[in-house]
Formats: sequence, C-alpha cells, structure tokens
Amino acid sequence: MNNPVGWFDIYVDDLSRAQQFYESVLDVKLDDFSDPSDPQIQMKSFTSDMEKYGATGALVKMESIKAGQNSVVVYFSCGDCAIEESRVESAGGKVERPKFSIGEYGFISLVQDTEGNTIGLHSIS
Repeated sequence: MNNPVGWFDIYVDDLSRAQQFYESVLDVKLDDFSDPSDPQIQMKSFTSDMEKYGATGALVKMESIKAGQNSVVVYFSCGDCAIEESRVESAGGKVERPKFSIGEYGFISLVQDTEGNTIGLHSIS
C-alpha cells in the first residue's frame, strides 16, 4: 500500500454552504463532480494532481447520509495552518482548537465546518 488514504468524502447537508466554506478557508475552487445519471448524489471535488503526494476527495450531498458528528478527521495540508484557521469563523465555521504543536510532525488546527464536521489543518511550521 503506497498511500493509506486514496480518497475522502465529507458528507454535507447544504452543498452550496459547504462549498463556500471550503473555498473560503482553503482558498481553492471546487469542481462539479456529480454523476448526471444519479441525481440523488451531488458532489463537488477538490482539485488534485495525481502525480503528486496526497489524496483528494469531494463534498457529498446524499439524503441517506447526514453530515456532522462523525469520527473521521480529514487533515488538509497548509503552508501555515494559522492562515487557514484565521478564515474559519468568517466563513461560518468554528475553531475547536487553535494551532498547536504535534512535535516533530509540525502543527495542526482543529476546526468545524458549516455542516458540523471536524476537519484538521496541518502545516510543518
């Protein structure tokens, strides 16, 4: 197994609201990734480069799966996680634990998105 994470889904209740949150906090543009043959599932994917390290994933709206209060935390790589953390509250989220050291592995911030999902922001410095 090369990379233990190959893909991730973040389940959301309001796709537009969640898209605006992630685009604002991470300063990225999410792409439409929905399957036109299945209108029950709406998706917005994070842009990726398959030639580089790391996994990509998507925001997913599916009536049968509710957002928030899950036990999986996705960590987004950042240059300095304090920068992305500073955008969380103005984007409608909540900072659960501000930037803190994880020793030789760098720093993380734990935040909550607009859908109640906890996500991590990770940086080396």
